[in-house]
Amino acid sequence: MENNVALEVAEKIVRELKQKIVGKELLKKEVEDEIKDSFKDIIRKILISPPDLIEEIKEENLLKKKPYVLLFCGINGTGKTTTIAKIAEHLKRKKISCILAAGDTFRAASIEQLKEHGEKIGVKVIAHEYGSDPASVGFDAIKFAEKNNINCVLIDTAGRMHTQKNLLREMEKIVKVCKPNRKIFVGESITGNDAVEQVRSFDEAIGIDGIVLTKADIDEKGGTALSVGYVTKKPILYLGTGQEYEKIEPFDKEKFLEKLGL
Repeated sequence: MENNVALEVAEKIVRELKQKIVGKELLKKEVEDEIKDSFKDIIRKILISPPDLIEEIKEENLLKKKPYVLLFCGINGTGKTTTIAKIAEHLKRKKISCILAAGDTFRAASIEQLKEHGEKIGVKVIAHEYGSDPASVGFDAIKFAEKNNINCVLIDTAGRMHTQKNLLREMEKIVKVCKPNRKIFVGESITGNDAVEQVRSFDEAIGIDGIVLTKADIDEKGGTALSVGYVTKKPILYLGTGQEYEKIEPFDKEKFLEKLGL
């Protein structure tokens, strides 16, 4: 719990660890390794292995002849817009063509921010006026992608607190109109239990399909990843590890275990 692991997850780990090792006959020199191996096994089962997003996109393009749609949500200040640009740049490096949709039509300068990212990474941005319907921005971006054979549409949305029911309902409308292949929650690694409550609310509202955690480079503890993975039973897709566009990496379960010292 000192490492930002949510109480329900900590209790599950302790319970399962007891079942695995209490009453087991071990030599004194084997105890530490047995505990570590058991821990590793429990955590490995808690974390869902992420899918191969590149293969998913290619499959959608080839089999269904449709662009793959990623919808991003989360609260303000987690680095969501920058994360979208990083993922677009990552996909571009994998030869996946992208388009960005400026679905955050509320926050001042959000459209300009996304356009600036688009210019820097060489990706087109579809945008409407401030105050316009974000669902229609996403819809127009998807139509543009269909017409121009673009592989993937990444839709930004306004950051909203997980307690704002009316704004969460607006997310439902965006999902209904845009029918994304994956709805991705963007949260901060360093927020601990707050991230758990946030991800739970978004999951209840729209049913998220994946998680990106930013600021993983300054998170020494790893508890947030473990907690959000357990609470949602959804995979962590990427970790943000710095400010630059290349500072994003697909989540690797084994690498995560190594970081925890297991």
